[in-house]
Amino acid sequence: MSSAAQQVAQRNRGTIFVEDGEILSREALAGDQYVQRIRAPRTAANAKAGSFVAITCDPMLPMRRPMSIMRAQDDWIEILYKTHGEGLALLAEKEPGTSVSVLGPIGMPFNLDPAKPNCLLIGGGVGIPPMVYLADVMRNDDTWRPLAILGSEIPFPFDLVPSSLPFEDLTDENSATMPLLESWGVPTRLTTKQGYDGCFDGYVTDLADRWLDGQNAETLAATKIFTCGPTPMLKAVAELAARYDVACEVSLEEYMACAVGGCAGCAVLIETPEGQAMKRVCVDGPVFDATTVVW
Repeated sequence: MSSAAQQVAQRNRGTIFVEDGEILSREALAGDQYVQRIRAPRTAANAKAGSFVAITCDPMLPMRRPMSIMRAQDDWIEILYKTHGEGLALLAEKEPGTSVSVLGPIGMPFNLDPAKPNCLLIGGGVGIPPMVYLADVMRNDDTWRPLAILGSEIPFPFDLVPSSLPFEDLTDENSATMPLLESWGVPTRLTTKQGYDGCFDGYVTDLADRWLDGQNAETLAATKIFTCGPTPMLKAVAELAARYDVACEVSLEEYMACAVGGCAGCAVLIETPEGQAMKRVCVDGPVFDATTVVW
């Protein structure tokens, strides 16, 4: 094992747990999407925004499925996912009271910088849950001024309601928002190319570009973008951040086998002070500085 790999292994020792989780609730949503709340005390106590879990979906399928944590409170976590493949379809059938094996929390979290209190949260599709978690962290601390832009090309996994919170420097002709973030006081706007009522007709980067273009140099210097979603979207957000010279962290998505750094199946090319190197999304990430990712 290389010295770098040894350091990562040491860093994660005693921070990732395996526990028998209990499904507390299951909500079926449009587009074959589900929200499940799972009692997993050790995971919930140690999770941070950007963390994920690997869950055994069924005893007949030993390979775990990695899923972002959307919320973590008290002794429970929440996950949001779309059924894609046999494993998640089986998980979606699990009723409250069912036990599932939870491995977590895994991964390096988002890094908040007090020098950059203007936080633009950009989530696309399955990248929405980490943005919700990050907003939850920020909402009770006056240090942060979060704004969220969420996009989806399938029905959003929540009811669309008009927002009463102004999204500064953007007009309100498209003011549909996520009720949970609205209740937290986090201004949020939704984007899609599917024509959903109240949503901006375009991509998350189109709306983010409009907002960034309306800011002065002082505001941009105090702004940081946090984003999660499909790789093409992340690349586009990283390019947008570079154009405006705004700090940006991306939470990458890759197929995973072990999810704890052993198989290296999720490795991506990253710029490091020593040159380019393959880094594992599961334990070296999933959060990386956007400027270090070799797209």
